[in-house]
Amino acid sequence: MIRSAASRSPADLLTWREEVRPGDPAAVEALCRATGFFSVDEVGISRELVEERLAQGLASGYLFLFAEQRGRVVGYTCYGPIPGTVGSYDLYWIVVDPKMQGRGLGKELVARTEAAVRAAGGRRVYIETASRPQYAPTQAFYLGCGYRQEAFLPDFYAPGDGKLIYGKAV
Repeated sequence: MIRSAASRSPADLLTWREEVRPGDPAAVEALCRATGFFSVDEVGISRELVEERLAQGLASGYLFLFAEQRGRVVGYTCYGPIPGTVGSYDLYWIVVDPKMQGRGLGKELVARTEAAVRAAGGRRVYIETASRPQYAPTQAFYLGCGYRQEAFLPDFYAPGDGKLIYGKAV
């Protein structure tokens, strides 16, 4: 669980920011690689989305929330409004440093992202993930955050690897 400020040193406190900085593409790439969970292509995509936000600003459609500890990114979300909808958002990425996993940081990132979506007038958040057994912990995490499986698209990513879509009213 993320401990209160009274129970840890000031250097261990998490700081939060939505601003995207020039060093973030490399930080996001390193974080995604450190998990050992994402393919080379997926790691590249994670970096590209940050670069696109830096180049285009809000016009990119990608919003970010970064959690930092001692000036280092230890978790982040990438999300954004779904074009052509009224108040629906995609949560594209949520990544937590393996050393920080199991402490509640992922749930805090989701809760803060949902709060930002609500503040922007959003009504629903959707999350997609693969159906492979490797993703069972991810699926359980989304269910634990109050998401419900809304759809299953068989063989979406590859034969035997479907897409699961989760949704939640925020």
